[in-house]
Amino acid sequence: MCVTAVESRPAGVALTPSPVGQRPFGARIKAFVALTKPRIIELLLITTVPVMFLAAQGVPDLWLVVTTTIGGYLSAGGANALNMYIDRDIDALMDRTSQRPLVTGMVSPRECLVFGIALGVISTVWFGLLVNWLSAALSLGALLFYVVVYTMLLKRRTSQNIVWGGIAGCMPVLIGWSAVTNSMSWAAVILFAVIFFWTPPHYWPLSMKVKEDYARVGVPMLPVVASNRVVARQIVVYSWVMVGVSLLLTPLGYTGWFYTAVALLAGGFWLWEAHGLQNRARAGVTGGKLKEMRLFHWSITYVSLLFVAIAVDPFLR
Repeated sequence: MCVTAVESRPAGVALTPSPVGQRPFGARIKAFVALTKPRIIELLLITTVPVMFLAAQGVPDLWLVVTTTIGGYLSAGGANALNMYIDRDIDALMDRTSQRPLVTGMVSPRECLVFGIALGVISTVWFGLLVNWLSAALSLGALLFYVVVYTMLLKRRTSQNIVWGGIAGCMPVLIGWSAVTNSMSWAAVILFAVIFFWTPPHYWPLSMKVKEDYARVGVPMLPVVASNRVVARQIVVYSWVMVGVSLLLTPLGYTGWFYTAVALLAGGFWLWEAHGLQNRARAGVTGGKLKEMRLFHWSITYVSLLFVAIAVDPFLR
């Protein structure tokens, strides 16, 4: 289905799914996988597994890593599917979401709802029986926070939606730590805070790029309701706090020289990019010359480098 046909539909009207016989089995499988948003889950797992190495101060039990990873995928996948179910009306009107399974009709809303709930239940039981019940509670809490607090309550009501909604994306850090220790620590809290302050400057550059999409459906992402100068200033503020918090692990004795070096170098380059974006926004640069996606892409590299350093650091101390 072409984008223009999708865009022509009034908000709130979902597409009618094609008859099951007209939906090839292989395409249906791919559609259900797409409901889980695998690329987003990759980032969540990048922040889960390295924390398990830090918590174990070495190599954690590999079976525990496998079960935690599978449980994390199921839980996040369920949350993402329920997010698509709730947002199916606006997804049909946005360019960047126009090929999602509910929009194309490859999966029906009812199938998506059942699929999302089933993954949520299975993941909670999985964590409880194969990891521990603290991790199960954290996983379920993250799912409910993302679906209810972010998707249902915040996303369409406030420009601070991604700030507070991002708490759900911070939970894998706590889950990774609790999976190994069945407890919490200041190290896990600090890493939670790193992801909390990382999320807005990670997502706002993308929102700047696609703000017309969000404006069209009435979602008040910060770039929709504020100028590029204001958004860039907020990005710089959150970036400085994020880098500062990331450096707290070493003086508290949780990490050594290797993590500190990576955090300083990667954080320094992040701040260079953030200030570059702010300077271009102040100068009134718009369009492709604003280069906001440079920071978005670097943000993914940054969090990957930081958490790989977390996993490697225990072996170099």
